[in-house]
This record gives sequence, C-alpha cells and structure tokens, in this order.
Amino acid sequence: MKAVVFEKFGEAPTIQTVPDPKPAADGVVIKVEATGLCRSDWHGWMGHDDGITLPHVPGHELAGVVVAAGKQVSRWKAGDRVTVPFAVGCGRCFECTSGNHQVCEHQTQPGFTGWGSFAEYVGIEHADTNLVRLPEEMEYATAASLGCRFVTSFRAIVDQGRVKPGEWVAVHGCGGVGLSAIMIASSMGANVIAIDLTEEKLEFARKIGAVATINASTTPNVVKAVKQITNGGAHMSMDALGHPTTSFNSIANLRRRGRHVQVGLMLGEHARPQVPMDKIIAFELEILGSHGMQAYRYQAMMDMIRNGKLKPELLVGKKISLDEAPAALMAMGGFEGIGIGVVTKF
Repeated sequence: MKAVVFEKFGEAPTIQTVPDPKPAADGVVIKVEATGLCRSDWHGWMGHDDGITLPHVPGHELAGVVVAAGKQVSRWKAGDRVTVPFAVGCGRCFECTSGNHQVCEHQTQPGFTGWGSFAEYVGIEHADTNLVRLPEEMEYATAASLGCRFVTSFRAIVDQGRVKPGEWVAVHGCGGVGLSAIMIASSMGANVIAIDLTEEKLEFARKIGAVATINASTTPNVVKAVKQITNGGAHMSMDALGHPTTSFNSIANLRRRGRHVQVGLMLGEHARPQVPMDKIIAFELEILGSHGMQAYRYQAMMDMIRNGKLKPELLVGKKISLDEAPAALMAMGGFEGIGIGVVTKF
C-alpha cells in the first residue's frame, strides 16, 4: 500500500510503498477513505511521544470501509462503513469494564503505538469494543473530522465540563478543537466566548455560535476581559490549544467553583506549565483533563448530528491528497487554519 512514512523524528516524511496490514484475531483492516490532519500527528513526528517506534506511519483521525476481519470479530464484516476513537481500549482492564475506554490501561493508538491512517489501509485492534458504525448519509470527510478533535471536545464539554444551559463557557484557541467546542457548547444553550489571535477565526467562531469574542493579540489582559464579559468569570473554560499562556488564562478566568478542562496537548518543554494554585484553592476550582471519547458514547453525539443540533461538516476545511500530506504535516508546527484539514484522495 501507499503510505506517508517518517524514518527519523523531525525529518521530512516521504510517500513509500509498504506492506499491507493484516487483521489481528480480534481486529479489522480498514480501507481509509478519509483521514484528518491533527497537531497531535505533528507532535508525534517531532518526537514528543515516546510510544512511537521508527519507521512510522502517522494518522489517527480516520473513516473508511472494513475490508477484512479477524476470526474473533463478531460485530463487523467487510463492507461496513466505520470510524474509530483515537484511543483504542482493550475492553478487559478495570477502566474499560467501568466504561472508561478512553483511559484504558493497555490502550493502543493508531498513528502512535502502531502505524496509522496516512495510508491506504490501517489495522485496528479490539474491533468489537471500538468501532463505530457510520450513518449512510455521513460523508467520510465529516466522519474523519470527528475522530479526535470533535469527539474530544464533545466529551470535554458534555461529560467532563458538565456544561448547562445559560452558563458562560470560555474557549481558548479556535483551531479544530476550539471550534468544535464552541459549536457543541452553543448547541447546549451555553454562552460561549471565543478567544484567539486572529480575526478570521473569531469571525468564524461567531458564525457557529460564539456570543462574544476576544482577540488575544490586541487585548492586553484576556482574563480581565473574560471576567468583564461574564460579570465575574466563566463557569467552564477550556484550553483548546495547549500552551502555558492559554492554560493559565483558562484557569484564571474562572469564577468561584468553576471548571477548567485541558484538551490541548502540553508536551515537550510545555509539559509542566505554571498554574494559579492560589486561585485554585481559594475558589475551589476543578481542573480536569479530557482524552478522547469511548466508542459507545458516540451515539449521543450522532443523534445530535442527525437532529441538526450539531453540524461537524461545517468544520471540515481543506481537502488534500495523500501526496500532499507530508508537507501539510510539517506545517502544523504553526497555528491551524480555519477548520479541520482532511486527506480524501489516496
């Protein structure tokens, strides 16, 4: 099969012909019809993830068609249209049996612990636990865009952030994660403030539900601005970028007993950021992480998509070919453009 491969961290990936995957006994092989471009893949290429073994094929936001299934697979067959969470649970450990597959003790991750979806085919383990059936009307590009950023934002807003109608929600960073969070929180009746460095992204944030925006490049004190808009601070706030500044501001702009959810990855030199611990204690703030979403929770999100409350297709940005993916991957060290880039031509 054709795949994007890098043989050294930080060096340019190339298009290569590599062996096709074979299904594990409890796994499947999926013909990739679309795969998203994510900053997490850039982190992996840079060597920030110690689970990667070289040479490596990145890619973890995928949708496609099952072409082969292992002998232990009972729920899936060739021809099924599917997607999969980026954190693949084993289905047997304590966390999985308690329903928390997203923090499985033995999780695998396509594009990190194993070869991923920047390729014509990808193998997925523990298929009966992790695959998600796609509605016939959903395009593959839309389905791929759900795989990491949208589902992570859904769980961050709905399950971790516990957002309620009428609450103020601050979203720091309007890339794919942030825009997804804005759409989801707005659909739940929250008042969302979008914070970013560019007017183009902030304008798009207003179109998908933000009631207020803050340009951090021209606002001297983002925390003060959020508190003025909300009359005291956000009830829930998210760092959707993953940077010491946005993480600190997201915590500091909360009102008493507010909830911060960290979604943006904090790796490398940013892995141990400063936090306003004095305020965390005095205000009894909650500091939460959010790491993907379990396959069985997709149904609630799919119902909202089917009913028109969520429109993830609006967040799909540029569509490119696999041949263009190496350059696009290397460019993700900068800030994301509007929407989620997706490879749709293989």
